[in-house]
Amino acid sequence: MSEAPVPNEFAAASTPAQRVLINGVELAVEVLGPEGAPVILAHHGAPGLGSRAEPRASFGRLADHYRVVVFDARGSGESDGGGDLSHEQWAADLDGLRAWAGAERVIIAGGSYGGFMAMEYAVRYPERVLAMVLRDTSPDSGNGHLARENALANDRVTIDMEKFDRIDQGRVRDDADLKDCWREILPLYDFHYDPDATERKVEATPYRFEAHNHAFSVNLPAYDLKPQLPGVTAPTLVTVGRTDWITPVSCSEAIVDLVPGSRLVVFEESGHSPQIEEAEAWTRTVREFLDSTVPRDPAPSE
Repeated sequence: MSEAPVPNEFAAASTPAQRVLINGVELAVEVLGPEGAPVILAHHGAPGLGSRAEPRASFGRLADHYRVVVFDARGSGESDGGGDLSHEQWAADLDGLRAWAGAERVIIAGGSYGGFMAMEYAVRYPERVLAMVLRDTSPDSGNGHLARENALANDRVTIDMEKFDRIDQGRVRDDADLKDCWREILPLYDFHYDPDATERKVEATPYRFEAHNHAFSVNLPAYDLKPQLPGVTAPTLVTVGRTDWITPVSCSEAIVDLVPGSRLVVFEESGHSPQIEEAEAWTRTVREFLDSTVPRDPAPSE
């Protein structure tokens, strides 16, 4: 049976969340699945644009046998934005959520920028990681020049490169400007381009320009986990869409070359979001990987 359509990964959250105090900041958090099951702690992409909606939709499909914790990161979605917005702090917030969830070890997961944070967590807190699931991400900021080349070469739309550079470099002026720049690049994301669907995504996105600017102007220029990734010992699955323009397949191949024993799966009819564009196949791939690598108690009673 095919799964129901899921929202774009940047869609606004649509269900109530708990307000959880983590490292001095209230985060919007949702928990799905049975108590006592292995915990999947999933980080959304795009600080300042992303929210818990995407990991809730994608990893929520696994909540029959896994306990899925999703949240809006500090500075994004419905969470507070106080304090530091560094990778170190976001990783510390992940560990705070792990402790709050009562899990000694977790399956750490994330796509796009959320994949950056999943890997950051795996190298900073290796003793806390049971397994790692990555989607459409990169081990360093080297994807930036590839994304720019792909944007220029695309044959769908003509991109205003002044807007492209402002969103890419974290120089947007306010939430309205972030929305305008986001609308400019969204046609590049999907395998099949639907202008009406793109506009719906623009309107659904929660905009927090401060977090976006900090992530792209401060964090990313220094982002490079390649030296640390060979030390990751947790079983790792890397998934990516064949036509992903912003974190191309070569970025996922680089991760797999670095993380011992990791596995790469490429989804041939997906862009940046195989968890949406090939939802059934992506979910089956993730489930089979986790079921084969993560020990768990027998399935909870129906």
